[in-house]
Amino acid sequence: MSAELTCFKAYDVRGRVPDQLNENIAYSIARAYSQFLSPRKVAVGYDVRLTSRELCSAITRGLIDSGVDVVSIGQCGTEEIYFATSYLNLDGGIVVTASHNPQEYNGMKFVRENSKPISGDSGLKEIKLLAEQNKFSNIFSKGAATSVDLKSAYIERLISYIDI
Repeated sequence: MSAELTCFKAYDVRGRVPDQLNENIAYSIARAYSQFLSPRKVAVGYDVRLTSRELCSAITRGLIDSGVDVVSIGQCGTEEIYFATSYLNLDGGIVVTASHNPQEYNGMKFVRENSKPISGDSGLKEIKLLAEQNKFSNIFSKGAATSVDLKSAYIERLISYIDI
């Protein structure tokens, strides 16, 4: 990359698509996330924005090319990535979402094991630097991708919080 990535914020990634965030940048961010965290298995998902599925595909490719196994949960809310990471005992999770930003924006939120959020004071700055440098280790064994439907388990968990 070598240029500064302006899509990194204090707690997540958000930027205008395609000038501040695109598939190439998403791929590099996934590679950087993998290099920083060294995960074995990561959940990925995406929101309803028109660019989210393509960005999630780029993230999946970046993770797989880093030797990470990917568990896709498909279209979801941010809270479902937190749930999937803990419920499936994964090493991390990435959701493609720009939250409340206008439609021309998109972004990402990151967690590590036990659904701990990654922000500027817990690794996001390091991921940014690695993505900007765009120098990643050669991996001799690629990861694999699977899909899982966790909607029922997630709904059951939510209902379990209600005291009838």
